[in-house]
Amino acid sequence: MRILPLFLAVFLSAFASAAEKPNIVFILADDLGIGDVRCFNPDGKIATPNMDRLAAGGMKFTDAHTPSAVCTPTRYGLLTGRYNWRTKLQSGVLGGLSPRLIEQGRLTVAQMLKDEGYATACVGKWHLGMDWAKHEGKAVEELNIEKPEQVWSVDFTKPIANGPNAVGFDYYFGIAASLDMVPYTFIENDHVTKVPTKEIAFPMMTDRENGGQTRKGPAAEGFEAVDVLPTLAGVASGWITTAAKQKRPFFLYLPLNAPHTPINPLPEWKGKSGLNAYGDFVMQVDAAVGTVLAALDEAGVAKDTLVVLTSDNGCSPQAKFDELRAKGHDPSAGFRGHKADIFEGGHRVPFIVRWPGKVKPGASVADIVCLTDFMATAAEIAGVKIPANAAEDSVSFLPALLGTDGPKRTTLVSHSINGSFAIRDGNMKLCLCAGSGGWSVPKPGTPAEKDLPADQLYDLAADRAESKNLAAEKPDAVKRLSELLDKTIADGRSTPGAPQKNAVEIRVRKEAKAARKR
Repeated sequence: MRILPLFLAVFLSAFASAAEKPNIVFILADDLGIGDVRCFNPDGKIATPNMDRLAAGGMKFTDAHTPSAVCTPTRYGLLTGRYNWRTKLQSGVLGGLSPRLIEQGRLTVAQMLKDEGYATACVGKWHLGMDWAKHEGKAVEELNIEKPEQVWSVDFTKPIANGPNAVGFDYYFGIAASLDMVPYTFIENDHVTKVPTKEIAFPMMTDRENGGQTRKGPAAEGFEAVDVLPTLAGVASGWITTAAKQKRPFFLYLPLNAPHTPINPLPEWKGKSGLNAYGDFVMQVDAAVGTVLAALDEAGVAKDTLVVLTSDNGCSPQAKFDELRAKGHDPSAGFRGHKADIFEGGHRVPFIVRWPGKVKPGASVADIVCLTDFMATAAEIAGVKIPANAAEDSVSFLPALLGTDGPKRTTLVSHSINGSFAIRDGNMKLCLCAGSGGWSVPKPGTPAEKDLPADQLYDLAADRAESKNLAAEKPDAVKRLSELLDKTIADGRSTPGAPQKNAVEIRVRKEAKAARKR
């Protein structure tokens, strides 16, 4: 028998190990409500055949949540496995010109998989900050959307530092932030594909004379908002085709720009839903998902690929809830509130996982899942031991996928756009604010909120609409959940392990306590 040279045996062993690891495609829709996907809401009026087909071939999680009810913080939690409020961003979102939010040295799921031999790419909306070269004496907002007078503070001809390539992605193509924020140009790796030379704004919803406009600012010649979604789907599909030819697994993170504003479906989708432009745009998003799934099929790798599809928060009121509900469609599927809110409609989202040969087709699971859990799940799939100072709020849902025994998430900390907290343990949910913490009534600081109790306690098993506040009836539950939140903040993690305290979290804890006393 011929004995292989040691180096060759090691190489082949590593190759065999890599070959056993699945490709991973994570599709993150932008502002897609749980009620917008037909398989989660049979009463919904929007056709979503591709998402439904994905669910039929995989598993639905019916109690899945984003860590925040808005864009930037959710994306931070997804890529780091850490609650966003542990960072210096305590409310709101970044702008398109904001500096990098992910801390230097913090492990991301992309870097973790790259270190394990994966080819990695991000195609889509970043919205986690990157370090643009600024003109001398000019500034941009660090933790907020840039002011109108700051939109030309950046020298767009210079390379961009500390973008997606700096946190583990081999390749990046997309836009800096939401498509209602500057700059209006595509970015490839560390540079814009076309330097902005003019100013432009887009209608927030197509064909509306009085629907408002996006922020006016720098735009590249020929850049049109309507082209972004099909461009991202096309680039992602092309990358899959190329990556599938390599002899190693790949990870594609595909954060779409839609159906977030500007709500601008292509002409061939207008009127398709019979609802309004938002309904049409959701149908186009579903078609974009279909394009990516088709690319996996055509490359012959669908059977070897784990696909996740979800949203970064609930549906935005920009979708015109009144119009949709008048025609029988509820983007929140009966849950209270919408994007930005501490209520379920702000952070309960569709969540689908397909993994041929591993996940039972057509399965539905009621386990609590948070988008922060993706990192621990990916680590377990790849056989990686997560360092003690990473993924502090990530619980693997691999046991649920495989139908095996294993630790499950039982608690969840949620965060609204204004920094309000909620904590859930089992079916009991405590909101540490009097109102929505976001954009729905009762809005923070309004007369409607003024005389309401400081805390809200709901039993989600009996009251999914969060209509009956049990705080006065169950003071022991309020106390227990408040103390659990204090501990979660103070420990610097919600998963087992050594405490990871830092100055930001100590301040968060003090401010959360002060808010409850008020």
